[in-house]
Amino acid sequence: QRRVYRTTTHVPQELGQIMDSETFEKSRLYQLDKSTFSFWSGLYSEVEGTMILLCGGIPFLWKLSGQISGRAGFGPEYEIVQSLVFLLLATLFSAVTGLPWSLYNTFVIEEKHGFNQQTLGFFFKDAIKKFVVTQCILLPVTSLLLYIIKIGGDYFFIYAWLFTLVVSLVLVTIYADYIAPLFDKFIPLPEGELKQQIETMAKSIDFPLTKVYVVEGSKRSSHSNAYFYGFFKNKRIVLFDTLLEDYSALNKEPAEGEDGENEETRSKTKNKKQGCKNEEVLAVLGHELGHWKLGHTVKNIIISQMNSFLCFFLFAVLIGQKELFAAFGFYDTQPTLIGLMIIFQFIFSPYNEVLSFCLTVLSRRFEFQADAFAKELGKAKDLYSALIKLNKDNLGFPVSDWIFSMWHYSHPPLLERLQALKDAKQE
Repeated sequence: QRRVYRTTTHVPQELGQIMDSETFEKSRLYQLDKSTFSFWSGLYSEVEGTMILLCGGIPFLWKLSGQISGRAGFGPEYEIVQSLVFLLLATLFSAVTGLPWSLYNTFVIEEKHGFNQQTLGFFFKDAIKKFVVTQCILLPVTSLLLYIIKIGGDYFFIYAWLFTLVVSLVLVTIYADYIAPLFDKFIPLPEGELKQQIETMAKSIDFPLTKVYVVEGSKRSSHSNAYFYGFFKNKRIVLFDTLLEDYSALNKEPAEGEDGENEETRSKTKNKKQGCKNEEVLAVLGHELGHWKLGHTVKNIIISQMNSFLCFFLFAVLIGQKELFAAFGFYDTQPTLIGLMIIFQFIFSPYNEVLSFCLTVLSRRFEFQADAFAKELGKAKDLYSALIKLNKDNLGFPVSDWIFSMWHYSHPPLLERLQALKDAKQE
């Protein structure tokens, strides 16, 4: 795929009518930079993980966690307490080592290509907030999971699976109402033509819509998105302001004489037209609602939970194997948390790769079906133009190596989606 980025320097003939040469070159350079970053960050991650294994980093951190919990008055018999200390230290280490890469990605690559909207202060405030919120969820959930495994007896894997099922459903339910607003501002979509059209479309397919929100994603990035959430009769739609032509901050005229506003930023802001028109937004939502109407969301949940149950069952089979613990430096003890880490992160790694590929193939199939659903709603023409605009706004590169695309792309390449919509568009 990197060779495709490097050598495809001119707009292919089949793209001539949908992408100008300037945008094509911008997207090529952006994706090339992202590919280079992905290579080096991935290489670092592999080297770091290998060195941790070879140097006994996991048993060292476990012993350190025992010393810390021991000083707090919790002896070796308090395995869950030691496990929580271990988890806190491990996630802190991961956050610190990943920080330089995140900074470079945000303030070099995304900044260079015009996507970053964050200040350094906002970035660090956001990072600290994410870490704290993650710990507030991760530590209690992990402690309860370890307790269930300890007292569950021979069928603990069933109880552990049911517990994780409940937790995942609760998190999905509360995320947009209580967690996401900690990071971004959500405001109800104002009354007007767009809101009425969204409500009408939702009603036409019996989608139980209760609220429509706009999230100020432009304070973080100029990338755009839309999604819905909620269970049963309480569905809500969230639109990023960068998706809406009338809301995108990039489309607003900069204030004259504003301090700190340089000519380059002013020019970039004035010249870039961000987002989609109302008809195109409706087409994008028609695609998203197609996922709901066709049962894709439920199917994904079922697949996820079947996989989760299988993994817990195999964990129950393998957890008694002392050789697994010894291979990772645990000769005298077999902590449950370490067993979870070894089995889920390392032993299941080949299986997870195969599963990920199968889910990617399924996801592409679902995307074509959702596009076809939007087509049935009469949105083919608007979805066609919206896909082109979103690809341009996000600097997506429309030329792909077929093997790379097959393995990595959860969404079909742009040309394939446009071709599927083309006949209906012409009609």
